[in-house]
Amino acid sequence: MDSLLALLLPDSLSTFTSAVLIAASFVTSAITAALGLGGGIALLAVMANVMPAAALIPVHGVVQLGSNAGRALVLLKHVHWDIMLWFTLGAVFGAAIGGSIVVTLPSAILRLGVGLFVLWSVWGRPPRFNGEAARPAMAAAGFAATLLSMFFGAAGPIGAAVLSTLGLDRHGFVANQAATALTMHVLKFAAFGVLGFAFAPWAGLIVAMVLSGFGGTVVGSRLLGRMDEKTFKKGFKLVMTLLAANLLWRAARDLLGL
Repeated sequence: MDSLLALLLPDSLSTFTSAVLIAASFVTSAITAALGLGGGIALLAVMANVMPAAALIPVHGVVQLGSNAGRALVLLKHVHWDIMLWFTLGAVFGAAIGGSIVVTLPSAILRLGVGLFVLWSVWGRPPRFNGEAARPAMAAAGFAATLLSMFFGAAGPIGAAVLSTLGLDRHGFVANQAATALTMHVLKFAAFGVLGFAFAPWAGLIVAMVLSGFGGTVVGSRLLGRMDEKTFKKGFKLVMTLLAANLLWRAARDLLGL
């Protein structure tokens, strides 16, 4: 069994670390399915603390592709295809521009950026848009979210800020958040493939995390609208803040040579 796991899992991670990531994919997918967003950022923060920086964003993107595909499939009847069209138009340009410069970022800067982005996502106020301009704003959201996700991995709050102005019900919000995020991660996967990232060594871990993520999606979808969000969000903010603080400390240590 151990030899089989060694063949399936990446050499750069221990079996225990890989198991933690697989479990984290289940939990964070359930969070996103139940609340609409938050799981991608949570998974990014966990992965950033245990994975090599060079593999962080590409692997996270493919795992999120699978997670969002499962969530969009479960809630397919609630997807608004006009929203998808506007978002995709902007996302194509965001992936092209982001992919052309992301390879130049040092690992310390990447950790610093992810840490600050996690803090902003948890404690900041995402921009809001006037309802009359919301659909064209989805193109801008697609561009900005995809561009930023090439660097920081999870930019769901940007698209969510626009979606929240469209008057969607809870299921509609979660479904369209999943569908727009799926589009973003498909484009990221294509961009990193063109840039030459080697996905093969990570394939076993990616498949395991996608499968566990789908299980989390099924569980989270059943909890949709049935939980106390206030209590959950307090705990979520605390955990995310601690994870972000650790990332910022590691980035500062690398930059200062401590």
